[in-house]
Order: sequence, then C-alpha cells, then structure tokens
Amino acid sequence: MNLSSYTSEFKKNLKIAYPVMLGQLGHVLVGLADNLMVGKLGAAPLASVSLANGLMFIFLSLGIGFSFAITPLMAEADGEQNIEKGKTIFQHGIFLTIILGFIICGMLLIAQPLMNFMQQPYEVVELAKPYYQVIAYSMIPVMIFQGFKQFADGLSMTKYAMQATIIANIINVFFNYVLIYGKLGFPALGVVGSAYGTLFSRFFMVAFMIYIISKTKQFKPYIDKFSFVHIKKSVLKRIYNLGYPTALQMWFEVSLFASGVFLAGVLGTNAQAANQIALNLASMTFMIAVGLGVTATIRVGNQKGLKNYKELRRIGISIFLLMIIIDLFFALAFILFKDILPTYYVQNIDVIETAAILIVIAGFFQLSDGIQAVVLGALRGLQDVKIPMLITFIAYWVIGFPICFYLALHTSLKATGIWVGLLISLTASAIMLYLRFNKLTHKLIVEKHELT
Repeated sequence: MNLSSYTSEFKKNLKIAYPVMLGQLGHVLVGLADNLMVGKLGAAPLASVSLANGLMFIFLSLGIGFSFAITPLMAEADGEQNIEKGKTIFQHGIFLTIILGFIICGMLLIAQPLMNFMQQPYEVVELAKPYYQVIAYSMIPVMIFQGFKQFADGLSMTKYAMQATIIANIINVFFNYVLIYGKLGFPALGVVGSAYGTLFSRFFMVAFMIYIISKTKQFKPYIDKFSFVHIKKSVLKRIYNLGYPTALQMWFEVSLFASGVFLAGVLGTNAQAANQIALNLASMTFMIAVGLGVTATIRVGNQKGLKNYKELRRIGISIFLLMIIIDLFFALAFILFKDILPTYYVQNIDVIETAAILIVIAGFFQLSDGIQAVVLGALRGLQDVKIPMLITFIAYWVIGFPICFYLALHTSLKATGIWVGLLISLTASAIMLYLRFNKLTHKLIVEKHELT
C-alpha cells in the first residue's frame, strides 16, 4: 500500500477523535484549573494536590480500565448492527460502573492513612488529607459518567461526553474561584475548595449524560425498557474478562507515574511541585493520544465485527501515522517553550528551573507515549488484552520503575532521573505493543485468506 492509502483515513480518524480529545482534555483541564489556582497559594499546596491525585489515580485507573471494555463490545455490536446485543452490553456496563464507583470510593477512604508512610513532607500531607477526602466521593459520579461515555463512544457518538466535560470545566473553575479564595460571600477553603469544585462538576457530568441519552434518537433503542432486574452473570463475565486486563494495563502505567510523584516527594517539596507541572503538561498532550486510542478501538472494533482484517490493519496503521505527526509537533513545542510554561504555575525559581528540564524530557517521550496509547486502543478493538497486559507490566515495572528509583535516589539526576526512567519504559512499551499488533493482524489476514 502507498502512503495515501493511510493518509486518506486521517479526516475520518480526526472526526471521531476530536470530541474524545476535547473531552479527555477537559478532564485534564479540571486538574490544570486546580493546579493553576492552587499554585497561587504556594509550592506546598500545589504539591499536596499532586500527592492526593497521585494516590487517587492509582485506584481510579482500575475503574476506568474496566469501563474501557464497554467500547469495543459496543463497537463490535454496532458493526454487526445488533441492537439487542448492544442493549445488553449497555445495561450491564452501567450496572458494573455504578458498583465500581462505590468500591473505588470506599478503597480510597480506607487507603488515606497510606499518605503518612510515603516519606512526603509533613506540611504537604496535612494539606492533602482534606482535599483527598472530598475527591474520594467524586469517584462515584466519575465511574457512572464513564459507563455512559464508553457506551456512546462505542456507537461513534463521541461529542456528547465532550460537551459534558466542557461545561463541567466552567462549573469547576467557578467553584474553584469562589471556594479557594473566598469570593462572592463564600468561605475561603484553600486547597479543599478546589476539591469541592471538582466534586460538583462531576455530578453535573452524570446528569448531562443521562439527559442527552434519554433525549437523543440514536440512543433510544438501547434504553428501551432499561432495567437492572435481568442482570446475567455470563454478560458480566464477558465484560470482566475484557475489562480486568485493560484495567491492569492502565493501572501499571498510572501507578508508575504516581510512583514518580511519590519519589519526587521524597526529594522535597520543590521537586514534587516541578514534577507536577511537567506531569500536568504531559497529561494534556496525552489526551490527544487517548482520543486517537478510542478512535482505534472503535474503528478496529467495527472492522472486527465485519471480519474485514485487511481494512482493520490499514485503518490501524493510519491512526498510528497520524499520532506520530501530532506528537512530533508537541515534542517541538515542549522543547521550545520549556522555560516559559512553568511560570504559569508558580513563581518559585528553583521549581521553574527543575520543571524546565523535566518538560524537555516530556517532549522527547511524546512519540513513545502516543504510539503505545493508540496501539493499545487498536488491540483493545481486537479484544486482545491479556498479552498487552503482560507487555505493559514488563515495560513499566520490570524495566521502568527500577530505573526511575535508582536514578532518582542514587544518582545526581534526582527528579530528572524519574523522567528518564519514564521515557525508557514508554519506549519499550510502544515497541513491544506495535510488534504484537503487527503479528496479530498478519495472522488474522492469513487465516481468513486460507479459509477462502
């Protein structure tokens, strides 16, 4: 195939991806708003948000990973034009995400004392605790929203979650402003005020998705006679079998980045604040990769339903190429603006200088991070999740974490060493996952050819 056979898919890929990109970016912008507004209070409050969110994302990643199983199953049913199958997946998916929301909330509340044993600065831990307690309750609406979002994404209806997230950001910024600083007659709650802003905005997102799904014609066949009365173990088992490896894939990566936060905290408040700045910026660009990863899941899942494996491979590679082009742009931007970007967060010179170095490394790993995300999405569309789960474990915890730990605590690189380790682990993941996709798609094409 020539290059145009891949680039011709860019427009359709972006049409599906851009609402997901904006929606996911909206999630990060909630964090950005918290970081920017809390950062005005000083390095310790900013580091406390980093600590609390780092621990929170370790647990949330498992729930979100489980919810990702809904999208490829819906995309496959959509490709087959099987409404009843899709309706069953939707009802069981929402049931599962509600249960997971309460479980994750409970796990977070139980895990709060762990902050006292992470060798973090005392002032940071004390500021993080009340913020963390409020954020824990927001896991319930987050997971319910994920259930509705993954259902809509599987039907290629990606714009509604984007709309919910954009409006939620406005709500979050408003409540941050009045509750952090004590404006318009509200009390000045400081760090915990940003947690309430996040909580209120997440409940809104659920209400918005329920309203849209109940009023939109394309969703009507799937919500007809919606009920949890006839929940079947066999369907829950299918979602579970696809969901738990996906959850672990995500957990391995998120927990590695969270460990980077904790390692930075051991190095001191300034190192942790610098790490949070670089991590927040890298998270924003990563949401572009998440959008294209969801696109890969949807389009590959559709072709799997049609059993058109040559098209499946061509579409998958077209998404990979698009990701490479976008990430090259982001890498250049990070390197060029490394000294300017940290100044939007804090005015502490030591934090700014350290963050600038970390942002350069974040620029270099844009390619690896983006490629591994979209290839994982494509493999998810193929419902191939167990081998990728092992690959991500090896890349992040056998290769990545030991390097992060050694370079951060036993060399002069310190915080920079954490990000060198992240770069190496993401590169290893991207290479191994692509080799898996290449092998699997060739095998499917050959097997179908032999049958015909």
